[in-house]
Amino acid sequence: MIDPITVSKCHIACCSRSPLALVFVFLIFTASCTPDDVPGDRIAPSEAAMPVVQVGAERLLTDYFHLVEGKRVGIITNHSAVANGAHIVDLLHAHPDVTVTALFGPEHGIRGTADAGEPVEDAVDEETGIPAYSLYGQNRRPTLEMLSDVDVLLFDIQDVGTRFYTYPATMGRSMRSAVEAGIPYVVLDRPNPIGGRLIEGHIRKDEFVSGIGLYPTPITHGMTVGELALMIHDQGWHEGIEDLDLHVVPMEGWTRDMLWFDTGREWIPPSPNIPDAVTAVVYPGTCFFEGTPASEGRGTLEPFLQVGSPYVDEAAVAARLNDRRLPGLRFHPVTFEPESIPGMSRHPKLEGESVRGVKLEVTDAAAVEPVAAGIHLLQVFHDALPEERKEEFFHPRGMPVRAGNTMVAEMIRDGVPAGEIIRSWQEDVDGFAAMRRPYLLYD
Repeated sequence: MIDPITVSKCHIACCSRSPLALVFVFLIFTASCTPDDVPGDRIAPSEAAMPVVQVGAERLLTDYFHLVEGKRVGIITNHSAVANGAHIVDLLHAHPDVTVTALFGPEHGIRGTADAGEPVEDAVDEETGIPAYSLYGQNRRPTLEMLSDVDVLLFDIQDVGTRFYTYPATMGRSMRSAVEAGIPYVVLDRPNPIGGRLIEGHIRKDEFVSGIGLYPTPITHGMTVGELALMIHDQGWHEGIEDLDLHVVPMEGWTRDMLWFDTGREWIPPSPNIPDAVTAVVYPGTCFFEGTPASEGRGTLEPFLQVGSPYVDEAAVAARLNDRRLPGLRFHPVTFEPESIPGMSRHPKLEGESVRGVKLEVTDAAAVEPVAAGIHLLQVFHDALPEERKEEFFHPRGMPVRAGNTMVAEMIRDGVPAGEIIRSWQEDVDGFAAMRRPYLLYD
């Protein structure tokens, strides 16, 4: 459902079916996706025969084709932008009434093969021969020269619903470029894989603005990229975007209670170290470990589903965590040795060292409170370290960039109970929940 308040604030793409686009309609009803990594029995095989959710890219080809018909199109995208079983670039490139003139790749690149933080070079897309410009290198948003042959700029990338991810920053920055070029900006909406209700964590303090935390939101915000685009625009989180001609093509069939497993869609890793939807469920909590000397599991085939340190007793840590009875999770002692994995992590933290820690088992994805679980994990690991290792457990910049403040690390060092730390963000959560309400497109 489209909120009428949101309609008054921004252009929500309105229905207009193009006869020339109807050739794609049958694909929507015949596409078959099978969800993977479903914890428990969330979706029976018969229910997964057809996607429950139709994404914005699929609706662009039918009800919203007027936004691109007869136009030169630029697309900010990566490998996750699949519609009707094909990539949105390939679908539009093959359409006789659209000319795709430029592609723009975020972190990890158009095809999603670059490591986290690795600069991406400009290139030519091998599949289509279209220029593919990097937005994760020298330029973090399209230049006017890159947009010289573009009439409308599309954004279509699967997000993970967590503040510390670079794709929303790419989306917001490129809005400025669209205004400067005098062209419309269209966001093709996709599901928030961890649902539309969960809000956890403190709002990011201004002094900790970064590419993985550009906007002042809690760690999990419960918004889709389309909803977030409306908020970025209306809240003026970038200078010069107040005159943006913004359109959001909404999904069909998605509701706020849905996790990825409920959508019936195949998971396509939006970045190399979120290989499945179960990982997305825990990522908002285990990613805290990137702000510590401990391992977040990069350099293994289960990043973020296992964390560890060379200096703890894995059995004791797992037992302490299980004693806390965190909803939807169980913890198993594990040892692992991070190694270079091209396409996932070439130079992982603690490479070649024996790491001792826990593996997370998701027993009920809908019950998991990942950020709260992350606080418990940090606290148990910190307390299990030898005294000489505790002082350097939190990186002075890396941890507050992820937590949004210095307070979380200070409270853990001071022995504040995890429940009290978790309650400390309730005011931020309540305020953000009220602020986001006008931008919500779905019930």
